[in-house]
Amino acid sequence: MDARLDMFGSPAASKVWKHVVAANNALRDSPLPHTTQELVKIRASQINGCGFCLDMHVKDALHAGETPERLHMVAAWREATCFTEAERAALEVAEQGTRIADGAGGVTDEAWAAAAAHHDEEQLAALVAVIAVINTFNRGNVMLRQPAGDYQPGQRF
Repeated sequence: MDARLDMFGSPAASKVWKHVVAANNALRDSPLPHTTQELVKIRASQINGCGFCLDMHVKDALHAGETPERLHMVAAWREATCFTEAERAALEVAEQGTRIADGAGGVTDEAWAAAAAHHDEEQLAALVAVIAVINTFNRGNVMLRQPAGDYQPGQRF
């Protein structure tokens, strides 16, 4: 299976995607915990049906020491007892921020307040950026039918 288009092979598209990759790379040094970033990326990718990003972020999370049990529970995080309150708040914001097109109206004041109770302003800014960037990657990969399954931990664009 091949992708419909090589997003880095097109001069026009590669100019844009290089900036999206750079934005993602900048978030690695943000104050939002790496574990939270990966959980958010996994949940948004599940919602958006992006196999490529799921493959990447699950493997990177495992490689960084995340447990398989927690990764198996991301899709059902509301019922799972293995996530911290801070992670749960971030996952709620991620879901609401990803489902804007579903008529949800964006992130509720309640969800934002819960996230703000566990994250400082810089962490909240990074959380919003992580959600925006992963949704950008998800949409591009889904449109292009980017194949999934061959990603190796640590491999980046």
